Amino acid sequence: MAARKDSGVKLICENRRARFDYAIDDTMEAGLSLLGSEVKALRSGEASLSDSYALPEKNELFLHNAHIGAYKPASTFGHLPIRRRKLLLHRAELDRWAAKVKERGYSIIPLELYFKEGRAKVKLGLGKGKTGLDRRDSIKDREAKREMDRAMRKR
Repeated sequence: MAARKDSGVKLICENRRARFDYAIDDTMEAGLSLLGSEVKALRSGEASLSDSYALPEKNELFLHNAHIGAYKPASTFGHLPIRRRKLLLHRAELDRWAAKVKERGYSIIPLELYFKEGRAKVKLGLGKGKTGLDRRDSIKDREAKREMDRAMRKR
């Protein structure tokens, strides 16, 4: 739960695995339609984006498999931890990304979940899945960069 001081953004969670499994081409910020107990749970840091994805359905975009934990004081009137949540986007952005998902084999993956000016936002990435060879290349590049940084620090 790091805070970005200059922009008023409080990071709740991030999907670190997404950038390893997908080649992200484009990113976009979307709002979330949440229940009150979900917002309280997010403020306490009870969230996970692992294995979550977004799908366009009937001119709307929904976030699937995102886990927002239970808020203890609202246990009787709480929410389901894993449920479909509506994402709030402009129509032009939604149509552009929905066309890419349907035609070209792209996927919409949530990268970060955060509060911006008091509102819950999710950073979405439009990406293609990496193959095993692509992942090995990414690891090789990261290792080479790490070695170069070490060599530069020793000088």
